Amino acid sequence: MTRLAAILIVRNEAHSIKAALASVSFADEIVVVDSGSTDHTLEIAKQFTNMIFNEADWQGYGVQRQRAQSKTVADWVLMIDADERISDELRAEIEQVVEQNNQTKAYAMPILPWCFGRFLRHGGWYPAPKVRLYPNSKAKYGPERVHEKLYFAEGIHTELLKGDLLHFTYRDVEHYLLKSARYAREWAEQRHAQGKHASLLQGVLHGIGCFLKIYIIKAGFLDGKQGFLVALLSAHSTFVKYADLWSRSQVKTDHT
Repeated sequence: MTRLAAILIVRNEAHSIKAALASVSFADEIVVVDSGSTDHTLEIAKQFTNMIFNEADWQGYGVQRQRAQSKTVADWVLMIDADERISDELRAEIEQVVEQNNQTKAYAMPILPWCFGRFLRHGGWYPAPKVRLYPNSKAKYGPERVHEKLYFAEGIHTELLKGDLLHFTYRDVEHYLLKSARYAREWAEQRHAQGKHASLLQGVLHGIGCFLKIYIIKAGFLDGKQGFLVALLSAHSTFVKYADLWSRSQVKTDHT
């Protein structure tokens, strides 16, 4: 019998993980890998699965996904985040894929983000498909700290499913700023380790370019006030990435 494992890497996701786990309850296994939650994340997860693992030695998103995938020998992997939900249409497609068990294919799915009170369908946010369903033995994540990549065995073809993966991205502006700051730190750490440098001017120019791309070129203005806010916050996040990388190259002075 072909088996499907739904996999989540989490940390302090008590506010959202229950809905995510409920949406993948059709999977044969649910694997949760935690990186040191201090809220009720694990207590909630135990209501849905006993396959819960602690990997607190955080080395980035890529390594954490590698660790999570190593916990299962299921034929298929469905990788989702705690703030995502499988829509009914997508579930039906996933079940069909697993039943057919064609190990030469991996499946991308359109990701529909909910942000500040509405679904965003412009600004490059949708459909923005990503491969989240793949044969366990034919694809693995790389070691990237952020913007992790999925690498496929030779002969794997990617197909696009129709059903949406619902992504409830940010609860409020504070949540956005906290989440984007973590991504900025991971991005800067990765670039710094590679010997990369940045200037504040680069940050400004990339930030302006980001806003124009999202709001004007990719028609984010069609998403109303939320579209404007997301474009502005994205520009800010882009600047912070470069500012963080720039700051790492500055001479550190001990004021203690």
